[in-house]
Amino acid sequence: MPTVKRILLLLLLVAVASGCYRRQVSLTRPAAIELTDHQLDSIVFAETHHYSQNYNFVVSSDSLSLVNQMPEEAVSNLPTDSFTVKKNERLAVADIRIMPNDSVDSVWVQLAHATGNFGWIHESEMLDNVEPDDPISQFISFFSDEHRLIFLVAFVVILFVYGMRKLMRRNAFIVHFRDIATFYPTLLAVVVAISATLYSSIQMFAPDDWREFYFHPSLNPFSLTGLLRLFIASVWAILIVGIAAVDDTFRHLPVADGVLYLFGLGGICAVNYIVFTISTLYYVGYLLLLAYAGFAFWRYLTQTMSKYICGNCGKQIKHKGRCPHCGAVNE
Repeated sequence: MPTVKRILLLLLLVAVASGCYRRQVSLTRPAAIELTDHQLDSIVFAETHHYSQNYNFVVSSDSLSLVNQMPEEAVSNLPTDSFTVKKNERLAVADIRIMPNDSVDSVWVQLAHATGNFGWIHESEMLDNVEPDDPISQFISFFSDEHRLIFLVAFVVILFVYGMRKLMRRNAFIVHFRDIATFYPTLLAVVVAISATLYSSIQMFAPDDWREFYFHPSLNPFSLTGLLRLFIASVWAILIVGIAAVDDTFRHLPVADGVLYLFGLGGICAVNYIVFTISTLYYVGYLLLLAYAGFAFWRYLTQTMSKYICGNCGKQIKHKGRCPHCGAVNE
């Protein structure tokens, strides 16, 4: 079995086995188990706020101030003191209190620090300055920052325009335009567009599901539901098809030309993700996706796909006649 097929099979097995299946918590009281009102309130809070006691956070801002005294004292404007937690330090949720008479935020969260200190803070202030202690959640948080997104969009567009001009001047191979005889690059570009469309669809139609995924991420699509399952499956598809595209590119092109081709493919995929992420938010992305997928497959079928095999060297050729690889004439 070729190396790339072994890798693809391994990734497929990892996709199936990765992550842990999380059962949906039922809010109904089982017949054999009696829950107290406090336990029921905790379950409801976990379902609506997506975290509960013992949940771990990491400080994402420069610092975070926690009040030593109880929330009742802070709400009553009694004298209080506090301590500061610095960036990248970890905190665990120790307790949660609801203060209905607090005009700022009725939810107070007690956080435990590694030093043994405990402090209280408004939930809204806490969420603005922390992120879940999970690499996937932190990745989502990093790329959700508005300023980073604006910079990333500008950087990708400028780099794409500059790179495409260079490639066209050198008459280099470019997916969709002067492509190579393999379907994987075309498929990769389309899958990226589909993934971007799914991502924006989740933001519009299932924001609470995305928030739950942010607090409890999983790379196992079988542990998720709805659009989230499709989105994570598309992420795995990007990885698997991407490896196949890289492998097939170097089968068809020398190393130097292959690297240039992959740079161009990466640029098109990056632009696809930005364009379809933004356009889907305005519902235009769905029609644009159909048009783009139709264009991509049409270009491959009419301009790229090889219909014949050379009788001398065995390589794929688009038309009968002289083989561009070995020079043999195929009738």
